[in-house]
Amino acid sequence: MSKTTVRSKNFLDLVRHSKLVEDERLAQVVAGCRKKADGQLPKAQVLADVLMEAGLLTPWQCEKLFEGKYKGFFLGKYRLLGHIASGGMSMVYLAEHVLMQRRVAVKVLPKKRVGDSSYLARFQLEAKAAAALDHPNIVRAYDIDNEGDTHYLVMEFVEGRDLATYVRDDGPLDFEAAADYIAQAADGLEHAHEVGMIHRDIKPANLLLANKGGIKILDMGLARFDADDEASLTIAHSENVLGTADYLAPEQALDSHLVDARADIYSLGCTLYYLLTGLPPFSEGALAQRIAKHQSTMPTPVQQRRRDCPQDLADICFTMLAKSPNDRYQSAQEVADELRTWLIERGVTDFGATPGSSVNLRFTPAFDSPTVTIQDTISNQGEETFKGIDSSRYGKRKGASVSRRLLVRKAVSKSDTASDSSPIISSNRPMVADESTGLLDQRRQRTVKVRSAPRWLWIAILLGMIVAVVLLYLTAKG
Repeated sequence: MSKTTVRSKNFLDLVRHSKLVEDERLAQVVAGCRKKADGQLPKAQVLADVLMEAGLLTPWQCEKLFEGKYKGFFLGKYRLLGHIASGGMSMVYLAEHVLMQRRVAVKVLPKKRVGDSSYLARFQLEAKAAAALDHPNIVRAYDIDNEGDTHYLVMEFVEGRDLATYVRDDGPLDFEAAADYIAQAADGLEHAHEVGMIHRDIKPANLLLANKGGIKILDMGLARFDADDEASLTIAHSENVLGTADYLAPEQALDSHLVDARADIYSLGCTLYYLLTGLPPFSEGALAQRIAKHQSTMPTPVQQRRRDCPQDLADICFTMLAKSPNDRYQSAQEVADELRTWLIERGVTDFGATPGSSVNLRFTPAFDSPTVTIQDTISNQGEETFKGIDSSRYGKRKGASVSRRLLVRKAVSKSDTASDSSPIISSNRPMVADESTGLLDQRRQRTVKVRSAPRWLWIAILLGMIVAVVLLYLTAKG
């Protein structure tokens, strides 16, 4: 049934049957339309436009009404306003509480899946997983219910785009924005890991970038608790491999039920790689080939796909991508600390960026950094590019990351009295050398010493060469 074939009277009957608009309010709108049309009833599309302009119907609702559908607009206490997303396991709708008028996201298990105990149990497990979490970087769950054989989960609604869509539409992110977003996701994962939950499906599509700023982790549908009964849910159905192939940890491909928090760290590293390059680590080949590469091959170095990527950031990414869990960062907190220290080193003191990347990240000259020429930077990056990346190299950064974590934690402790808009370091409070920058200053001083030898050393070398020449001369003459 097309919009052009729906008569005005039929359209109004569908609206009345749907219960989306109160009869009295609908009558007022119709009377106003008749008055403007000299007593005639306008076309159905005109009526729909007026009802949408008045905020009484949404475009999605009108589309369904024009298709002749008037049932299914309500689930319990919620009025469905629009369709957000669909997947193999569920459909997600924008909804509004009828009385409180609070907008929420409602995830609905398709009726055809209800008869499958595996899907229903996993859906209920997702609700349990979400209910156990309360963190600003994780989408919150409010309620789970069913209306007959329609089971649904009510969640926090966040306006924004997931990172997969963001990169697909706008290209790879600015380096600072990518680091900030992954650090926020690591914060959320650390909270989940602390309550004994492994997400097992971290990927760009499951990280939502809110319009108001901040990252939200989505979709706990594959999350696993440490308890044996939940772990046995998928084992009973011979589903030993769960997750998304392009972001799957090597050990997760062997058995999803034996993984720990470090599998999420690997997937988060794959996500960072995607944000930096616009591609997952292994984007070519069949499904089985991509899974095999995750187990045996390191990805193409970031600089080969994006030459201006800072080496330190690429190093952090590849540490997360180490094949052995023991060679990765051992907690999501380590990842967050490492990335925020990298941001501090670059003068970023205002985390929690909003869309627009660098323009929303605040940069300040936090340190007196040593001078590095453009030629040095390019040659260093080129050397790493031609050498390639060895996964064993990045697994040995844990000792160095201790100082980074201390730096960030000191910075956090100094910001307890700072404003909410600057959660790590107050942009109005400059860092001083004897406080949180002490460790970093020491590191930079050591770096300068390595890069530029002291003048006395060159003098000693020169004198030594002169003495050697004199001795050789005397020996030859004698």
